[in-house]
Amino acid sequence: MTAAPVDSGAAFALEAPIPRLSLQSETIAADTTTIRSLDWERSRFDIEFGLRNGTTYNAFLVRGERTALIDTSHLKFQSTWLPLLEEQIDPKQIDYLIVSHTEPDHSGLIGDLIDRNPEIEIVASKVAIQFLENQVHRPFRSRAIKTGEVLDLGINSNSGTAHRFEFLSAPNLHWPDTIFSYDHGTGVLFTCDAFGLHYCSDDLYDLNPGAIAPDFRFYYDCLMGPNARSVLQALKRMEALPPIQMIAVGHGPLLRDHLSLWVEDYREWSSQRSGGEAYVAVCYLSQVGFCDRLSQAIARGIGKAEVQVQLVDLRATDAQELAALVGEAAAVVVPTWPTAPDADLQAAIGTLLAALKAKQWVGCYDAFSGNDEAIDTVASQLRSMGQPEAFAPLRIRQVPNAADYQRCEETGTDLGQMLSREKTIAAMKSIDGDLDKAMGRLSGGLYVVTAREAEGQRSGAMVASWVSQASFEPPGITVAVAKDRAIEALMQVGDRFVLNVLREDNHQPMLRHFLRRFPPGADRFAGINTLDGVAAGGPVLGDALAYLGCVVAQRLEGPDHWIIYALVEQGNVADTDAATAVHHRKVGNHY
Repeated sequence: MTAAPVDSGAAFALEAPIPRLSLQSETIAADTTTIRSLDWERSRFDIEFGLRNGTTYNAFLVRGERTALIDTSHLKFQSTWLPLLEEQIDPKQIDYLIVSHTEPDHSGLIGDLIDRNPEIEIVASKVAIQFLENQVHRPFRSRAIKTGEVLDLGINSNSGTAHRFEFLSAPNLHWPDTIFSYDHGTGVLFTCDAFGLHYCSDDLYDLNPGAIAPDFRFYYDCLMGPNARSVLQALKRMEALPPIQMIAVGHGPLLRDHLSLWVEDYREWSSQRSGGEAYVAVCYLSQVGFCDRLSQAIARGIGKAEVQVQLVDLRATDAQELAALVGEAAAVVVPTWPTAPDADLQAAIGTLLAALKAKQWVGCYDAFSGNDEAIDTVASQLRSMGQPEAFAPLRIRQVPNAADYQRCEETGTDLGQMLSREKTIAAMKSIDGDLDKAMGRLSGGLYVVTAREAEGQRSGAMVASWVSQASFEPPGITVAVAKDRAIEALMQVGDRFVLNVLREDNHQPMLRHFLRRFPPGADRFAGINTLDGVAAGGPVLGDALAYLGCVVAQRLEGPDHWIIYALVEQGNVADTDAATAVHHRKVGNHY
């Protein structure tokens, strides 16, 4: 059954508007029901990356002889989710609440559930139970579980199905408290964030892989890629299970019809990111200020430079593993910590500092919890230990906005490029000389791609020469964008951008401006004549020969570039007699 929309918003068109919030309840397996909270218009999530297609928060009800609820929903669904649950079952009849992890979008209604059933037993990882104690502020019954432990619901008298849950620890996917739950009775694996995607649709399953694949990859890159080692560990644990029939994710459609495709994508992407090469340990403090989100932004930026990352929770990582992860890293990024840390955290900080190697690159960022050591104090302590500074301290002077997260991401990319410089130079030198010169004879025009989010907080620009018309009907172009370009995050499917065509007789000043290396978060358009409001995707350069307003339709991944196919929505020429600037190279191993 499908419940009525919660809030349709104001209608200004003849057609009914898409509901802003709605609920969906469906049977997905024997004695197993999902309650999906559809958040159609949510535009931002987690590390402040933009959502193109909203999101869902999925919970599950499994009935054997006893009943278990897996996760709840976001607090914004409080007035509707709980009544829908009560239509299906008296909350007092729910024996167990399995908490996959405690991020508020999945645990926001746990307190309400405890109020309705104080006897419910919460089944979760040890770390999750500790987190919940600080979230719900009321007593609750609990059971801490780990990999291999079992919760037996017994046999459902109607279906005859025996529901027995086996748990798998999956830390850092993407919080340190995550567990997977496998129902041996149905073959359904409940993974919460892992294998999910932010995609809101009435489609319950992955019926159309082509439609959801870009969001699936974007979600992986943002949240799972920085924990590639942990992804591979989770996949290894999954291999020990009987055949998995479905992955019931916490966000987006459930994965059933193309299950092997998604699992192999995770395996391939994570294997590429977790070889034997050097990595950066990005440390954070779970549930402290904005530390987890800021650390993810830094980690995402490092990953864009094709450098491996390991996110390390100082609260949840044991001392031996923490010392190894920090000591073996090529660089370490640390947050500011509380001015009066508890004994366990104080010990973790001591382990972190003791594990740092001589001349190991170290950077620090502000956790912005309101009770941190001043970032200058932390930076000074690290310098006094002789640690070279990986980047200038990242100061957060307000509740982080999109521009702050962009600055963190670009700082991570700069660090990644610094660490991969020798590898990049070696790759350039490895190309055959004659081939290098022949490739260099491929010429192209000169352009500046500009992009700006609708909210105006994030913007970017880059010089491009790998641009080509790709279709007549509809009119389309391709643009090659290096994976470590800052603007790449603003060129996802559905995003808009502007292609500014440079003119032959005046392009040098703009070329010099946009080719220079900008500090993280710098305004790329300062001092440049721009025409705002002309095109939806970004600024039009006042001195450009022409512009094309484009929307990204598809992305094709190459080894070091994304090939962006975009539809052209509008355009104009400033001077029909002028010629396009052309880029002639001598070699093919760099721009």
